[in-house]
Amino acid sequence: MPIKYVPFIPEPVEGQAVLANFNRVLKYKGADDIASTLRRGMPLYEMEKQEQVGENPGGNMVIRGECVSACAYLKEHGIQVDLVYIDPPFASGADYAKKVYIRRNPKVAEAIAQAEQELDIDELKAFEEKMYGDVWDKEKYLNWMYENLMAIKSVMSETASIYVHLDWHIGHYVKILMDEIFGEANFRNEIVWKRFNFHSDAGRFGAVHETIFYYAVNGDNCVFNTVYVPFDEEYIKSRFTSTDNDGRKYLTDNPTAPAHGMTGPALYFGDKLIAPPAGSMWRYSQENIDKLMKAGRIEFTNRGLPRIKRYLDELEGKAAHSVWTDIFPINSQAGERIDYATQKPEALLERVIKASSNEGMLVADFFGGSGVTAAVAAKLGRRFIHCDIGLNSLQTTRDRLIADGAEFNVLEIKDGIQLYRNPVQTMDKIKSLIPGLKNEDSLDSFWEGAISDSKLGTIPVYVPNLMDSSSKLLDKVMMNRIIHQAIPDLDASVKKVIVYYIDITSKEEIEAFIAEDDSTTVEIELRDLKDILDDVVIGDYAEFHTEDVHTDLFGGYQVVIDKFISDRVMQKIDDFNNKSRMNATAKRPFKPIEISEEGLELIEFLSLDCTAADGEWHSDSEVKIDKNGYVIANGTKTQDFWDGSIRSEKRPLRLKIRNICGDETVWEVK
Repeated sequence: MPIKYVPFIPEPVEGQAVLANFNRVLKYKGADDIASTLRRGMPLYEMEKQEQVGENPGGNMVIRGECVSACAYLKEHGIQVDLVYIDPPFASGADYAKKVYIRRNPKVAEAIAQAEQELDIDELKAFEEKMYGDVWDKEKYLNWMYENLMAIKSVMSETASIYVHLDWHIGHYVKILMDEIFGEANFRNEIVWKRFNFHSDAGRFGAVHETIFYYAVNGDNCVFNTVYVPFDEEYIKSRFTSTDNDGRKYLTDNPTAPAHGMTGPALYFGDKLIAPPAGSMWRYSQENIDKLMKAGRIEFTNRGLPRIKRYLDELEGKAAHSVWTDIFPINSQAGERIDYATQKPEALLERVIKASSNEGMLVADFFGGSGVTAAVAAKLGRRFIHCDIGLNSLQTTRDRLIADGAEFNVLEIKDGIQLYRNPVQTMDKIKSLIPGLKNEDSLDSFWEGAISDSKLGTIPVYVPNLMDSSSKLLDKVMMNRIIHQAIPDLDASVKKVIVYYIDITSKEEIEAFIAEDDSTTVEIELRDLKDILDDVVIGDYAEFHTEDVHTDLFGGYQVVIDKFISDRVMQKIDDFNNKSRMNATAKRPFKPIEISEEGLELIEFLSLDCTAADGEWHSDSEVKIDKNGYVIANGTKTQDFWDGSIRSEKRPLRLKIRNICGDETVWEVK
């Protein structure tokens, strides 16, 4: 359960004009629930430090956990962010998968010989694993977004800005929420990012853009640096039509500015006293005009009016506007591509971060995904916070930042459940572990399904959504919704419901709350999901031995992996093979994925801790094997194939192995 609740805003929500637009424009059943959640506050959990990379004087953080819980931690510790970029789920109804590649087996000589030849990526053995499902109903999504945006605002500095990246599925609804939370007057831009050049959508115009809403906390009192984009050739040809004697291209600019109905004083341009046109004034002082004249930067029209010369080679480009057509999505050959679903290009984040922050400022992304925000922030000299609920996101970001030489702490919010690799996989696993649970079409989507009982009939079952922080904690707010909204909508024949929870404020408190409410005769049974999951999470198996190594180039230790078994990955491969077998045709015959007896093809990453035998992890030596079998040693890419071992100068105390699906297991090294 939470340590305590941290207020979303300094003053109580009671009596404030919050949720005005939300309830007036987007009124629907359940919309009032969010008001109770805001009054309760953000749940604050313990934060466990998993690893520290470098000295990390800037306090950079890579956090595994939900946005609201992360914001509770930041607020409790007085940490304010200067810029937020988030790319949350779009409520698109799509499932996003990670392509999982089988590595080469270094124990098999034939495989090593084949590895010397260039291998087409399409020929690599691979299967897909669902990472998360962007499947929401509108009402739940908006409640979830409202709570997250309120949490984010609570940790933003007085000069901070926020960029929220969405598309046509839900963006216009979220704009209403942001108008209320940040204030309509603090809306700065709707940015249109042209993501595709061509896109065909049946029966309508092709959707080629996404939208970014840009708000400031305090209007004009925010950091904003003009960002320039290069001039295109057509613009140069049409505007820079003059050439100096030395061949430099230039255009001329009007040196006047509006004077609001008055006319400014005449000033000297050399020996000519020239008055500005009626209703305008000169934009430059006499001193600056004298400097421009001396530098030869002023020329005169046929009518004798001055013009300022702007040289092409001195200009940064055109000021970026709100339609971004010059930033392209990541293609299959891009060097920054890391095969992460929804990965955004670094150029997109570079523009956002340069525009709305300065060096040393703190940039946060609470739906961090592939880690692009943190990576770009680090390269631009900003501090960063990366937060995501998915383990794959944390691993991808950690490896990416190490390759860039960044320093940071890896932290995990202890919110009461081990989430396997990702929320959607955990939800699927939970459903399969609840005895007798089946889908029931007659039930509202609030219920996960039902259990059939010979005496009680249909028993609806509620399972919290791991993607929705407002449902993960069973408190009086959620229990009130179950009793007064969900149960009354059930058929009158229902005598019992089962309510599973991941975390609970107090089981005794909730049971007393149920007992005191006499509005329903339906029995409510509370069950802890952790009781189901505790016996299910089993680590991978590895056999290895340690050797002393002394050569002319290296002296130290070597851990050699003799065998690796991952039941979870093998189950995925079996599922893939069975599906492929069923879908095989004469033209596309069945080609199973086969794993060697040693199983080393299932290893993606290894790390040795030579500092401590328990507690926080210290990665004193690490090896990552990319999908082509090449080694990335301590963040540095090589053209060497993995030989089945990992080396360290000091004696290793612990070994960590990450399988190709992202599960990590730690062993003591003796």
